[in-house]
Amino acid sequence: MTVQGKIPVTVLTGFLGAGKTSTIRHLLETANGKRLALIINEFGDLGVDGEIVKGCGIEGCADEDVLELANGCICCTVADDFLPTMETILARPDAPDHIIIETSGLALPKPLIKAFNWPEVRNRVTVDGVVAVVDGPAVADGLFAMDPSAVDAQRQNDDPLDHESPLEELLEEQLGSADMVLINKMDMIAPDAVRGVTENIKSSVRAGVKLLNSEHGRIDAAILLGLNAAAEYDLALRHSHHDGADHDHDHDDFTSFAVETGAFTSPEALTKRLVNLVKEHDLLRVKGFAAIEGKQMRLVVQGVGGRFSTYFDRPWNGSESPSSRMVFIGLAGLDETAIRSGFAPH
Repeated sequence: MTVQGKIPVTVLTGFLGAGKTSTIRHLLETANGKRLALIINEFGDLGVDGEIVKGCGIEGCADEDVLELANGCICCTVADDFLPTMETILARPDAPDHIIIETSGLALPKPLIKAFNWPEVRNRVTVDGVVAVVDGPAVADGLFAMDPSAVDAQRQNDDPLDHESPLEELLEEQLGSADMVLINKMDMIAPDAVRGVTENIKSSVRAGVKLLNSEHGRIDAAILLGLNAAAEYDLALRHSHHDGADHDHDHDDFTSFAVETGAFTSPEALTKRLVNLVKEHDLLRVKGFAAIEGKQMRLVVQGVGGRFSTYFDRPWNGSESPSSRMVFIGLAGLDETAIRSGFAPH
C-alpha cells in the first residue's frame, strides 16, 4: 500500500547487539543524496549508538540529523519522547526525505507502529517498513529458544515450568512485526548451521516476509528503504504476545549500568577482561568507548556474549577527557559491584 504525500519512516528493530547501528552506517553510505533523519533509542545510560553514528564522518550525516532518546525504551515512552521528537523533525523547514528509527534492543515494535495513527503525526508520516536485524550467531548458539518442538518437549518433561525466556519472546515480537528480516553476521556462522538458523527465524515471521543475509550490516539503502508497507494500516496482521492487553513492558527482566574508568594498555587486554566478565556474570551485551595508552583515538567496543569487535573511530576532541566508558546489560540480578571492580584497569 503506497501512501502519497507522507514522509516514509523505517523502523529498525532487533535484539541487543544484532547490528542495527552498523546497518544504519551502511544506509548512510549508500543513501545516494537522500537526506535521512535518525532517531536512536538506547537501553542504557551511555549513548553509544548515537555517538558512533555522529562520529561516522559520512558525507551528509550532520549531527543535527541524529536525535537520541535515552530516557527509556521507545515503546514505553511514545507520548513523552517519541511524539515530541517526531514533531520536532516535522517542524523543520527542510524536512528529511526519509526517517529511520533505531529502537532499543528491548523494544516491542507494535506499540511504536500504533503511534503513527496518532493525530499529531498520522497525516505527515507513514511506516515504510519494519526491518528486523537478527544476530545469526546468537540464534545458532541457542541464545534464543526458537525451536517450537524443543520447547514443547521441555514442557512435557517439566509441566510446572514456563520455558519461554524473555529473550525468546522479544525476538518473536520483533520478527512478528517485520516486513523484512536481515540475518546479520552470516560470516560468523558455521556453514552447516546456516539452514537451521534460517528455518528457525522463518517460523516466526509472517508469510511473504523476505529474509536477507548480511555481514556487518551491509545492505544498501535501495533495498531497505522504499518497501511501501504502510504498516500502521495492517496492525492486526502483526503478531504480538501483548495483543488485546494494555501495553505493560517495563523490562524488569533486564538491567543495565554504565561504568567509567581509566585507560587500558591495549585493545587485546581490554577485550580479554571483558570476555572474562561475560563468562563470570552471563552478560548479554557490552558496548562503549575506551582509551588506550599511547593512542590519541577513541576505541569503539561492541560485544555480544563472548564475541567482541573493536576499532578506532576518531581522535579524542578537545572537550573530552580520554577515558573508558562501558555499558553492561544483562538479566536482572547482575552483581554490579563485582563487575565494576573486574572492569577497572589493574
